[in-house]
Amino acid sequence: MKKILITGGAGFVGSHLCERLLKEGNEIICLDNYFTGNKKNIIKLLENPHFEMVRHDITEPYYAEVDEIYNLACPASPVHYQYNPIKTIKTSVMGAINTLGLAKRVNAKILQASTSEVYGDPQVHPQPETYWGHVNPIGIRSCYDEGKRCAETLFMDYHNQNNVAIKIIRIFNTYGPNMNPADGRVVSNFIVQALKGENITIFGDGLQTRSFQYVDDLVEGMIRMMNSDPNFLGPVNLGNPNEFNMLELAQAVIALTGSKSKIIHLALPKDDPKQRQPDISLAKEKLEGWEPKIQLQEGLISTINYFEALQSS
Repeated sequence: MKKILITGGAGFVGSHLCERLLKEGNEIICLDNYFTGNKKNIIKLLENPHFEMVRHDITEPYYAEVDEIYNLACPASPVHYQYNPIKTIKTSVMGAINTLGLAKRVNAKILQASTSEVYGDPQVHPQPETYWGHVNPIGIRSCYDEGKRCAETLFMDYHNQNNVAIKIIRIFNTYGPNMNPADGRVVSNFIVQALKGENITIFGDGLQTRSFQYVDDLVEGMIRMMNSDPNFLGPVNLGNPNEFNMLELAQAVIALTGSKSKIIHLALPKDDPKQRQPDISLAKEKLEGWEPKIQLQEGLISTINYFEALQSS
């Protein structure tokens, strides 16, 4: 049994990771300040004697004896990370410093949940890990993009200077149950609007693309990365390379929900990436052939069922 700390553990991805690692027989400390996480996501896990929930803000140091740390703490949707941009970048930077300091003290292995946003509005397509990105350092998305880029720098420096055992993953658009209905991400937006019969709002012409990864595939990749060869530090892309534009996604959601919603177009937000698609050849090579198993229609049905249950509860 390993003792594992998961920061942001009550969030969308964190709650799935907590549940999976608990099922595998580990002892879990879930850390969250509930800014975007929700206690409902992990409430059923509290019955397990090997699960501990701690309300804590990772911008402050946390002390515990642990074997592994998954650092997921940070608001990840534009609505939330732009609400308080200073807090967002402090969470990324101070959170990295505090979790790396803990890993150094207790000799724990630590994984950083970075993001495809480190590539910005990419000029290389699809994006390999060797691409350094095209990021506006002073834009409205910079608090998140640059915060995550700085966190990656800190992870590499703690490894190079202090020999901390690190892993870095870059997460591409992910969806599934436990998403916050008000988080402003495109999949949850479209599903909530469709279920309510409201207009589905697409920013711009709707031809901008994203690659959508179901959360179970991401969790599998995260665990494989944590357990990978100690000499493989990353970064490694975790995402689904199947690319869809926003119109295709909206039409799929309307069809699967049987909604009468109409599609309307609004102005494109500043610095919104036009395309996003991971090159996952490195993940396939280094993570025992990992690749996404759940494709868009199957994943959307599961996510729609979750939101339907949420609305009726």
